[in-house]
Amino acid sequence: MGTALVYHEDMTATRLLWDDPECEIERPERLTAALDRLRQRGLEQRCLRLSAREASKEELGLVHSPEYVSLVRKTQVLGEEELQALSGQFDAIYFHPSTFHCARLAAGAGLQLVDAVLTGAVQNGLALVRPPGHHSQRAAANGFCVFNNVAIAAAHAKQKHGLHRILIVDWDVHHGQGIQYLFEDDPSVLYFSWHRYEHGRFWPFLRESDADAVGRGQGLGFTVNLPWNQVGMGNADYVAAFLHLLLPLAFEFDPELVLVSAGFDSAIGDPEGQMQATPECFAHLTHLLQVLAGGRVCAMLEGGYHLESLAESVCMTVQALLGDPAPPLSGLMVPCQSALESIQSARAAQAPYWKSLQLQDVTPVPTSPSTHSPEGRPPPLLPGGPTCKAAAPAPAPSSLLDQLCLCPAPSVRTTVALTAPDITLVLPPDVIQQEGSALREETEAWARPHESLAREEALTALGKLLYLLDGMLDGQVNSGIAATPASAAAATLDVAIQRGLSHGAQRLLCVALGQLDRPPDLAHDGRTLWLNIGGKEAAALSMFHVATPLPVMTGGFLSCILGLVLPLAYGFQPDLVLVALGPGHGLQGPHAALLAAMLRGLAGGRVLALLEEDSTPQLAGILARVLRGEAPPSLGPSSVASPEDVQALMYLRGQLEPQWKMLQMRLNSCSLTCQNYQRETRSSCCPLT
Repeated sequence: MGTALVYHEDMTATRLLWDDPECEIERPERLTAALDRLRQRGLEQRCLRLSAREASKEELGLVHSPEYVSLVRKTQVLGEEELQALSGQFDAIYFHPSTFHCARLAAGAGLQLVDAVLTGAVQNGLALVRPPGHHSQRAAANGFCVFNNVAIAAAHAKQKHGLHRILIVDWDVHHGQGIQYLFEDDPSVLYFSWHRYEHGRFWPFLRESDADAVGRGQGLGFTVNLPWNQVGMGNADYVAAFLHLLLPLAFEFDPELVLVSAGFDSAIGDPEGQMQATPECFAHLTHLLQVLAGGRVCAMLEGGYHLESLAESVCMTVQALLGDPAPPLSGLMVPCQSALESIQSARAAQAPYWKSLQLQDVTPVPTSPSTHSPEGRPPPLLPGGPTCKAAAPAPAPSSLLDQLCLCPAPSVRTTVALTAPDITLVLPPDVIQQEGSALREETEAWARPHESLAREEALTALGKLLYLLDGMLDGQVNSGIAATPASAAAATLDVAIQRGLSHGAQRLLCVALGQLDRPPDLAHDGRTLWLNIGGKEAAALSMFHVATPLPVMTGGFLSCILGLVLPLAYGFQPDLVLVALGPGHGLQGPHAALLAAMLRGLAGGRVLALLEEDSTPQLAGILARVLRGEAPPSLGPSSVASPEDVQALMYLRGQLEPQWKMLQMRLNSCSLTCQNYQRETRSSCCPLT
């Protein structure tokens, strides 16, 4: 249905009129730099462009008091001295004669975006706005924010569209206390915020920004704070926070709409955040959110003060919203110690309210030092953990560009080698079947060692797969689906792996579902990560050979994806992903679609799905749609994982955590869990060496 981009040039009018070092970073160039980069990349042209409108008095009144709205309206006629005096009554704020108009446009842009998404005019979108909004409170401007754009949009979605479950994800580097205050007793809004905290030493210096602030009254558990107590958080830390904290709660909450307070001061180079996450990380975060709420995601700009980093991060977010594959993440995927402490603390605080966390062994971390000294001032900063990197100085614009992998997406997004509803057969079977053709001879050579590939139908299916795989490895096609006779599934998968590794893939992830064994002649060189879902028992035969039973409940399936499959995949960083649905795979269409959609975030979207020929056309159709960027269907409210599924998952995590650091969600090892699992299941699986 497309992606909306909401903007109005009038929002560049408000600016600082006097000297104020604290406020001077919030300037009009933030919008123009982002919009110019979108145009340079051809991204604006691919979006449905909507011109922002002003929010009405009634719409502002959804979250703000009439007296406050009237106060901001009066700034239109004030002189510079009066504006400066009024600004001084608030924390980190400045007013301009155009502030009221700009702030109404910013709020109205969010309303337009929500209306466009919820009426089906578009699938998702970004509102490129200023002033930002997430610090603004019912009767107070705060932190550059005048009206709370995201909060107004959430209240509007509830009132006008009748929504009952809205997820707000605030990835700005500052705590959005304004949103928290407005919804902290409301169970219809799940608010998640990560933010630079440093044990209360970073603005806005609030005790209620810590992990144990979880809401009030009926809203207990619907406020999720993840405080970063050190600077330098990077890609691995951000992805780990999503996999181990946000997404388990989000799937259990089952939102009807996702709103993003998209602040990019949490990106590399920003002077406020001093973090290390690269712009392409925001493509991955956006992609992970798009599997929720049927893909209905509305992002609204908050902070971001390094113009180059801001512009690149905005582009990455829009690319993901458009359905483009996310570029590979740079750097080692190893969360730092301080990040793990924060994630563990937040999980412990939320565990009493969420079933998805209760069955897993959540051990609270030691209590942090008091955030306030007896004199009422924050205590001195504590020394950093040994594995956390100090923030680098803001890089020059050219250095950021040099770090990015900005390869254009192939013109063909998904190719299929079968016929199904809503799918076009695009492979030329005459080329594959023609005697004496180069492809035919190559196919026969690959098939020769495998008896099950001797039949003509298996040979033809293999030729189609090789033709498709070559297109993916050459960059002509992004992803694909191929079918094979059930009797030849294992041999076809073996050939696909060998072909991929010999024709350009350096690291190949194979997720095999059902009765498929790892090919015996596959080299143990660390280039292939084999993950079988459907084995008889949980087994980590090596760090590159893992098997787990197929979870029996939806909650167990989600825990397996978020707690095992994706952490392993992000740690491995493959450049090709094979998903094989073999005999007895047992997956329903929506579950298979979710798995494929989430794996699409890896390897630049290069995912090949291998199905049995007798698979239903509906399964092929739903996989084709998610591989070309559509959102998977909702699984509905998440059921609780069975104790057996949790036990198997925790056993594997304990076995694999020493080698795969993305599996970690706490500092303590799971060795006791491993011992208990082996004793109760009498497992003979060897520990990793």
